[in-house]
Amino acid sequence: MSPRLALASLAVAGLLAGCGEDESERPPAPVRLIVETPADATVVPDETVTLRGVVRPRNADVRVRGEAADVDGRSWSAEVELEPGGNVIDVTASLRGRAPAVTAVRVIREVPVRVPELRGRAPEDARDELAALGLGAEVDRSGGLLDDLLPGEDGVCGTDPGAGELVRPGAVVTIEVAKVC
Repeated sequence: MSPRLALASLAVAGLLAGCGEDESERPPAPVRLIVETPADATVVPDETVTLRGVVRPRNADVRVRGEAADVDGRSWSAEVELEPGGNVIDVTASLRGRAPAVTAVRVIREVPVRVPELRGRAPEDARDELAALGLGAEVDRSGGLLDDLLPGEDGVCGTDPGAGELVRPGAVVTIEVAKVC
């Protein structure tokens, strides 16, 4: 084989070897981020919730609502203050040279409602006050047989659950109504 042909063969072989994918040229894997708790759309009564999860690689920076989370190895956690109603909590993880990971979890803070004192009020007024608080109302005419024969108007004798008790938003309160309590 002539020296030119040998040189050309080496050049072609070198070019063909360079056509394959070199492991060192592959971009690093993106950051992986998982929120383990709470589950999406969790309903809680508390003012705060603790988010927990895992991140890969272990030296990634995890932020919850823009604040640094506590990271221990691959595990991370962060306590978050909640507003009443729906809260969308964003979580990000990043590491220089890798594509970041972004996710969000929805947490609903359900604020209990205190049943107001309605005794002595007109049933319609009691029903309106409960509706203004986001509660349903069911009227129970508990005056008995003679109640229909007595003069006067119906009034609220009490409620179930009772005045001052905490109930979930949307709960139905029974208004106990009679002419004489």
